[in-house]
Amino acid sequence: NFYYITILRDPVSRYLSEWRHVQRGATWKASLHVCDGRSPTTEELPSCYTGDDWSGCSLQEFMDCPYNLANNRQVRMLSDLSLVGCYNLSVMPEEQRNKVLLDSAKENLKRMAFFGLTEFQRKTQYLFEKTFNMNFISPFTQYNSTRASSVEIDEQTQQRIEALNFLDMELYDYAKDLFLQRYQYMRQKEHQEARRKRQEQRKILRAKQAHLREQGENSSSTDYLGNVERWR
Repeated sequence: NFYYITILRDPVSRYLSEWRHVQRGATWKASLHVCDGRSPTTEELPSCYTGDDWSGCSLQEFMDCPYNLANNRQVRMLSDLSLVGCYNLSVMPEEQRNKVLLDSAKENLKRMAFFGLTEFQRKTQYLFEKTFNMNFISPFTQYNSTRASSVEIDEQTQQRIEALNFLDMELYDYAKDLFLQRYQYMRQKEHQEARRKRQEQRKILRAKQAHLREQGENSSSTDYLGNVERWR
């Protein structure tokens, strides 16, 4: 059996992390971006840079490229692009396209067997273990110090990144709410199971105690009757 799972991340942190990754020379050249059986044309998906890579690009340059696939990456990668004509932006108006993509991403996320959140490592581990009935040999670690967290940005830049990733921002709010609902459900289920086991154990213990008392009473009666016979 195959199960679809994913891990989502705070959109601003994820965006800054990708920028740092690209800045160090990373590219997505190996990604074919195949949709409906074909890769996008250069007109449908222009490159943000010339040359071998985009190493050394500033955050401003990264944000200024209108074709940057870092924008709303999580929504795009979770949605069914065939619903909007893949990478052909002329198929439908932008507002309609955005709504279709976001709705598709939410639906696909909801139907996944499991998804976690980078910002909630322990809860993510707990949900994974309960969902698939398996345990990791060591606890997940919450790293608050990352390459993204080391980037200091002002309020204006923060707002710009949020605007560029407005679909991811909405998806993340939805995902966090759904994630915490699933976590609470699993915790309640675990507590109910633990309570059921305690009740079952108490029931077994009471039955054993009653059996021992009955044995004790029978033994006392037998001893008494035996003494009566001897006294005669």
